[in-house]
Amino acid sequence: MKSTPALLALLLSTSLLHAEVKLSKVFTPHMVLQRDMNAPVWGTAAPGEEVVVEFAGQKKTAKAGADGKWSVKLDPMPASAESRTLTIGGINIDDVLVGDVWIGSGQSNMDMVVASYTKGDPVLDAASKQSYPLLRLMRKDAGATWELSTPETNVRMSALLFSFGFPLQKEIGVPVGLMVGAVGGTPSGFWLSEEMYRDSAECAEAVKKFAPTYNHAALLKQYEADKAKYETELAAWKDAAASAKKAGKPAPRGPRAPKLPGKPGETNGGKVGQLFEQFIRPYVGYGIKGVLWDQGESRTNIVGVDQVTLMGALISGWRKAWGQGDFPWLYVEKPSGGGCAFDYSQPMNRLAEKFAPLPKTIPTAPDSQYSHVAFEQIMKYPNTHMVISSDLGNGIHPPNKSGYGARAVQVALAVAYKKGTEYLGPQLAGHQIDGGKVTLNFKHLGKGLTFKNGDQLQGFSIAGVDKKFVWADAVIDGDKIVVSSASVAQPAAVRYAWSNAFQWANLFNLDGFPAQPFRTDDW
Repeated sequence: MKSTPALLALLLSTSLLHAEVKLSKVFTPHMVLQRDMNAPVWGTAAPGEEVVVEFAGQKKTAKAGADGKWSVKLDPMPASAESRTLTIGGINIDDVLVGDVWIGSGQSNMDMVVASYTKGDPVLDAASKQSYPLLRLMRKDAGATWELSTPETNVRMSALLFSFGFPLQKEIGVPVGLMVGAVGGTPSGFWLSEEMYRDSAECAEAVKKFAPTYNHAALLKQYEADKAKYETELAAWKDAAASAKKAGKPAPRGPRAPKLPGKPGETNGGKVGQLFEQFIRPYVGYGIKGVLWDQGESRTNIVGVDQVTLMGALISGWRKAWGQGDFPWLYVEKPSGGGCAFDYSQPMNRLAEKFAPLPKTIPTAPDSQYSHVAFEQIMKYPNTHMVISSDLGNGIHPPNKSGYGARAVQVALAVAYKKGTEYLGPQLAGHQIDGGKVTLNFKHLGKGLTFKNGDQLQGFSIAGVDKKFVWADAVIDGDKIVVSSASVAQPAAVRYAWSNAFQWANLFNLDGFPAQPFRTDDW
């Protein structure tokens, strides 16, 4: 059709009318809107400009403020796999579904992509070669948009989040959107905003208690000595690198620069919130079902603030920023692996540590900051749930990503979808001492207590007031366990799997979930 001056004028005026409307990266074709809630839609426009949002028979109008910002909330909608168009200020966004949206965040075990794991994970490999029309993906990359789940896009997605998303979508039968924001080797202190950290009374109290124990001056003195040594080593390395280059050989690895020690409450390099602002802030406010978190190896990087305390500030801070209440927060247990499995024939448990006899000596206590015991404490925060990893295989980067994802689905179905299924192993709920026996009570019994592997229940140690632990005899008595030892006439404490690795401990519930380490004492 030949353009006329009138038509060109009309097109130009229409273009100018919507020229100022700008949208967040989360509003693109193939997106998933969160069902059963007032899903927010927002953006910027010229101050005072009226913006009309239309979707599924709804029409909402907002006026941009003096700062150009505007927002509306769509009425709650049921899940729908119907491909529909969302119109925002005259901008059409096609192929929009309604379902559940999950955010994945953390460090490398959330960041690393499917392509990095397919060779060692046959379940993931097979799944990645499929297309999932009701699964939509948003990667963290700059300029990333919502993508269809296809063999080409799957391999570029977070391996863990994809391993969570495709079986979850199959289980719940509605569209699922996955949004990732994660960076390898990063501490939790980078993933909450500066305001969230400063507003945390618990973090402030932790710093206050820690400060008197911290000799910053001595650390600075050591830093200066290390720095002088580093500069000497660096000069020698430069000479060696130059010689290697001249000889056509690769340069040797250079020395590592020492880090300037921070003061209590400050970071040891980097800025609190820097990754939250870059990767999470663009998602804030978008309607979501929940979060799957995998981080902990890099701790907090804030002097004097432990992981459990900081995660409380991070979780509550994210929830406050989103304004959706206490949405489900799932997090992967650290360290990865460490225990035996209930059923090694299950794909998710195929790489679990093999069952082992009891060590001759009682293992040393687990790391107070980085252990299954420490990470279990994060569950004290509302609607926060641990994805047990002790029976899924170990490693800094566990190769069994499909197993980790499948376990996360088990947790999500129980806590976010109220399927009524068990999702944790037996946890100590109390104990009584009567004569030479200690009776242990449990929660998360599931279908009942049992042991698996070996010919008897093991992994328990017992001590009297002398605090000298010995391996104990343990028997299951209904929904309780009775622990004793002929060498401890008057027991005072019992511990179970009290170590960072405990493939010799074999208590489970009949649902197949391993019991986590615990103790009755506070010694």
